[in-house]
Amino acid sequence: MSSSEVHAAAQRALAAGLAIKLDADVRPHIRNLSEFLEHGIQYVFVPERGALQRGMVTAYAASPLNSEFSGISEAPPVWPDPEGTVRGEAFSPLYKSAPAAARNDSKLYELLALVDAIRGGRAREREMAKRMLKEALESYG
Repeated sequence: MSSSEVHAAAQRALAAGLAIKLDADVRPHIRNLSEFLEHGIQYVFVPERGALQRGMVTAYAASPLNSEFSGISEAPPVWPDPEGTVRGEAFSPLYKSAPAAARNDSKLYELLALVDAIRGGRAREREMAKRMLKEALESYG
């Protein structure tokens, strides 16, 4: 993301109440963000699904949920990515550069995968992802 995209995203988060400004820093408003992720994200950022292609696994097929859902035999959801190593069903990321960012930050990758499980998973996957994401947000900072 360019610096102007980051700035615009931070301003939108502040306006929506998903972030707060402390001195010169913009920080997540954990309670509001948690509520949005738990109850709203699946309606605002509906994933586009597509044909089988190469990419990075997400949702239940990525850590930390993959250990809980290892017996699923269907093609896993993947963010289309030419550097990806798994063939699966295309699943649109929250942002086009998410795969590149996730390759560089394993914790971010796990959080995005949990969000994707909420966005497009089955009921059991969504509930487990909501619980794990809430725990991660509560331990933030």
